Order: sequence, then structure tokens, then C-alpha cells
Amino acid sequence: MTNTISLHNISKHYPGASNAALKGINLTVQAGDSLGLMGPNGAGKTTLISIICGLLKPDTGKVKVLGGKPSAMVNKLGFVPQEIALYPSLTAQENLFYFGTLYGIKKNILKQKINYWLSKLALDAHSEKRVEMYSGGMKRRLNLIAALLHQPEILILDEPTVGIDIHSKMIILDELKALNEQGVTLVYTSHQFEEAEKICRSIVIIDQGEVKWTGTASDLKNQEVNSLQELFIEITGKEYKN
Repeated sequence: MTNTISLHNISKHYPGASNAALKGINLTVQAGDSLGLMGPNGAGKTTLISIICGLLKPDTGKVKVLGGKPSAMVNKLGFVPQEIALYPSLTAQENLFYFGTLYGIKKNILKQKINYWLSKLALDAHSEKRVEMYSGGMKRRLNLIAALLHQPEILILDEPTVGIDIHSKMIILDELKALNEQGVTLVYTSHQFEEAEKICRSIVIIDQGEVKWTGTASDLKNQEVNSLQELFIEITGKEYKN
């Protein structure tokens, strides 16, 4: 398999911070993989995926996405941020038309895509409702659709199911599994270990800006632990981290 994402010696230190956010990260993601990026708060997960997306430049190291610089591959990347990136005073339809237009999708094709995804993620009955009237789970589903309109080859998700109802979570996770089965590469950050075990074939645990463990779900059997959560605690420690 070819590498979709390649990171070599990636470091990042924010001005005024006592410690580096990332310290020489080396990581590859193969085409069609589903990678779970796990770590405590402040481990460097969001910084790392921001660099992969081209939203942030590393201090050192090289980043390649689909063989090129992240900034040149923006139309092949989909990013679902942890914060809801929608306009609350606009309807779902209006939000999606706006984002689809930014990607240069033709109006007639965009309309079809919007209708398809709203139906697929059970939002079609609420398409003319302003987003400010949506529940948290509905906003999360719409946040995902906004990243899918241009059919990205790589989908990067930062805590996409945080704080939502169980039904919205099931809809999102089932769709992510389906997308991955269709060949979309996933990079998924979460604190939900059961979610990661359900949709991710590969796991990377980072802590204090460093990669502490890489492997697959099947590798857990060789670690003398009963779950990903148990391995996570063993690697990162039991003390509270904020």
C-alpha cells in the first residue's frame, strides 16, 4: 500500500509555552487506512492534525499528503474540527451551499450532493431549519457533511462525536466505517476508546508531544492488556492531565 500521509521529524513549539507541543514526530498513514490518534489533553493531537491539514506550519520536519504539500492538496482533504464550524443563523441548506461553493462544486451537482447527504445522515426533514435551532447531535452530523461534499480522499476528524446523543453517534460512526470501506483514508482523534476500537484499524498513542505506541487493534493481544483503554493508561500514566 502507498503512504497517503507522511510525517518526518515534525516539531512545533508555541511562543511562550514551556514545552514543545510536538517533538520529532515520525508517522505514516497508508492509503485506505483508518488511524486512531489517541492521547491525553495537551498531548499534541490537534496540533498534529492541524499540520497535516496545512492549517499550521511545523517548526521542523517535512509533511507530505498524497505526495505533495498539504496546502496543495486541500481539495482532496476533508477536515471535521472539534468546534462546530457552521453559521448558526443560516439553515442547513444555506450552510452547505456556502461550503460547497468554496470548493467550486457546480450548483446543479452541489444540490444533488446536499440532498443526498442530508438524507443519508437523517437531516433532510430539518434542511430549512436554522442551525442555531439544531441539537448538538444534529450540528455534529451537519459538521461532517460540510467536510464530505467535495468527496475527499482523506478525512481528518477531531473529536467528531464529543457530547452528542447515542443515535447521532451511531449514525456518524456507521457512516465513517462505510466511507473507509469505500477507500477513504481516516485520521480520527478521540477520547472514546470503544469508538476507536470500532472504526480504527491502526492506533497511535501520543503523549507530551511524542509517539509512545503504534500498532493495530490485533496487536493489543500481544500487550498483555484487555483493552485499548488499559493500554492507554499503562503508557500515559494514571495521573490527571489537563
